[in-house]
Amino acid sequence: MRARLVVFPVKGRNWCFSRSIDPSLEEAASSLTPSTLKHLWKKIFSSSNSSAKNVELVMDFASNKMNKAWMGLEKAPEGTIKNKLHGLGLKLLSRVKPSEIFLKSISKEVSSVEITYPSSLNARLVRRRLRHIAMRGAAIHKKYFYGSVMLLPLSSALAVLPLPNIPFFWFLFRSYSNWRALQGSEKLLQLVSDCSYAENPAAPKGSEPESEESKHKFHSSRDSLWVLQPSKDLQELLDKHAEENGLNDTAISDICKTFSLNAKDVSKFRHSM
Repeated sequence: MRARLVVFPVKGRNWCFSRSIDPSLEEAASSLTPSTLKHLWKKIFSSSNSSAKNVELVMDFASNKMNKAWMGLEKAPEGTIKNKLHGLGLKLLSRVKPSEIFLKSISKEVSSVEITYPSSLNARLVRRRLRHIAMRGAAIHKKYFYGSVMLLPLSSALAVLPLPNIPFFWFLFRSYSNWRALQGSEKLLQLVSDCSYAENPAAPKGSEPESEESKHKFHSSRDSLWVLQPSKDLQELLDKHAEENGLNDTAISDICKTFSLNAKDVSKFRHSM
């Protein structure tokens, strides 16, 4: 499956990295997730899955349960304990870095990526930035994943209290989120590290291709794991809304509508470091 990634500057040295939304693919993936504990154990013990595959099944099952519980909190009447817990959850989720959300979107089904970026940017710089966010994400989320898993047994002890065990569910969510971001980091690094069509072997090191057209043709082979796609439309939107303090809400809204991005996730990149 080919995923479309959109990369562009949002404020100063802060760049946005986002994947175009495809609801049909998300629904198809969720339909394969075990819905009950019995179904989960059946999948684990009735097949010759690897240990990594079994961990993936457990994580997806936990995510499915958390999503259903979250939907229940979201529908709770105003002023109830569940409604207040939903408000607390929103505050905690607002602290999740946008790079983590981006890396989580690179699922295991992705076999190649099409990278859309403003036509004024250097293609090698765009690929270098993607490699950097993938390498940095792999190191950070591996550490955070193990840290969150280690805190799960400690937080589960709070289940004896008559109140909902918020710390346990939070660390369970962080374990799953960091695990997904770690998998996405490794997958993205694997894709953009493919050197089959990375650079023109005839060109000397340190030099640029003769023209944008030849460079684009060279990168656009369907056999490549990654395809660089300069976009004049994206460049025009950036030029139209260019400001000293970066892109405003109107600019982000226009870009998100044009390239099917999540506006809330994109906005977070303006203040990320």
